[in-house]
Amino acid sequence: MTKQFHKMMLRMLPGPFVAWLLVLLFLLVMQFLIKYLPQLVGKGLPVRVIFELISYNLAYMLVLAVPMAALISTLMAFGRLAETQAWTVIRGSGVSFVQLVWPVWIVGMLLSGGMWVFNTQIHPEANFRAFTLWKNIREAKPGFDLRAGVVYDGIDNYRMLVRHIPEENPNELYGVTLYDYSSGVRFRTDITAERGLLQTRNNGRMLLLTLFDGEVHRPRPGSGTVPDRYERMSFDRQLLRISLDDLDFRRTDPNQVNRNDRTMPSSAMIALVDSLHQTARAKKNELAEQVLRLGDGTLSDQAWQRSSQGRLLLRGRDVGNAFPAPIEPSEADSTGRALLLETARETARALRTSIDSGHRTVRFTSERADRYTVEIHKKYSMALSCFLFMILGAPLGLSIRRGGLGTSAVVALAIFMFHWVSLANGEKFADRGLMDPWLGMWLANIVTAILGLAMTLFVWLDLRAAVSPWARLGHWARHTLSLFTPMNHR
Repeated sequence: MTKQFHKMMLRMLPGPFVAWLLVLLFLLVMQFLIKYLPQLVGKGLPVRVIFELISYNLAYMLVLAVPMAALISTLMAFGRLAETQAWTVIRGSGVSFVQLVWPVWIVGMLLSGGMWVFNTQIHPEANFRAFTLWKNIREAKPGFDLRAGVVYDGIDNYRMLVRHIPEENPNELYGVTLYDYSSGVRFRTDITAERGLLQTRNNGRMLLLTLFDGEVHRPRPGSGTVPDRYERMSFDRQLLRISLDDLDFRRTDPNQVNRNDRTMPSSAMIALVDSLHQTARAKKNELAEQVLRLGDGTLSDQAWQRSSQGRLLLRGRDVGNAFPAPIEPSEADSTGRALLLETARETARALRTSIDSGHRTVRFTSERADRYTVEIHKKYSMALSCFLFMILGAPLGLSIRRGGLGTSAVVALAIFMFHWVSLANGEKFADRGLMDPWLGMWLANIVTAILGLAMTLFVWLDLRAAVSPWARLGHWARHTLSLFTPMNHR
């Protein structure tokens, strides 16, 4: 009997999970297109590049959609179980809540394990490729888009102005002015024509511009005794070939792009964090030694050499003989005392500058290590949230007793918003050093786990049917008061 109930529960989960996963992915893709489509239009990008960009960004969408789909599907499955009174039948047959739900927990653990691998390995690589592709798209020049009355400067070394372009024949141009900077700004060539005709060759990689009834104006550099000269030529027809290779979409070598905390695998980040912590500890030890030397009353050889007086005294001498026995202030004359005080001031300033620089280095290194630590814990936390959401969703679905789409979606959205806001604020506080990275990333999961365990105990022990704690407290208070109330005697 129990196995049949397990099969029934496992059959109820995949349908809502897949459906909601697709719905959430569709909404996230639409949001992505609405936000970034203006940056893609007009670049002349191949369609496959746009689909490639969307596919790479599906990685972070899956990180958001999978936990929420798991929560909604669990709420719907167990809510439908309570709504149809099937839970009453199951409980009446002697099957407890834990006996019914443990296969669902196993599924949640497997789902979290899969997301663990996805978040630590696949997601960073997808982020890196999306980042590199975005960089190439932003650097890509817009496609050839010639407009009347607007100077077009999308082609290197060329500027083009057209007075009129007929709508019925956009390849025919009137009032063409072309500025050619191939020989530099000083020797710019100006070409004007009454009419022109546009054609493309080699799949749009070569622009053929045929000009009619025009003039060419260009300065010519001199050579030797021949001075610079200015040329003016008229033509009836002239053909110009302009390469459009600069408008092609070009990819950057991935090996030349640096990775950050969002594009680095967890194993590499863990090694980097260890290295940063070692660097910070070494710098702290160095600062501690400098601070301890401040109170010994002597000047180090290095500090003495850095001072202006030390450099003057040591010029032409051996450094090892530059420090005679200490001189008591009472034995020194006024010149020696002034020299000693000035040297001490310069040494103190040098030490203060060194200590301040060391503190800044330690702070920067620690903040960088915290950022990477936050990202490491974030990947693990988001993966485990799938399992915790299924722990919370099962008893919560039985408690709300609604298996419909609206109720489950509203409850799941509220829980997920709390979880995501807590995660985002924890990341912000941890990056600023106001909270430990592990606490900032795991606080939402800790709260979810506590609520899930509390709801599990509530349903498992059937506390809804039991006397509530408030009723028990009221009964105890009335009983206590009755002990001190005098009895009425006839």
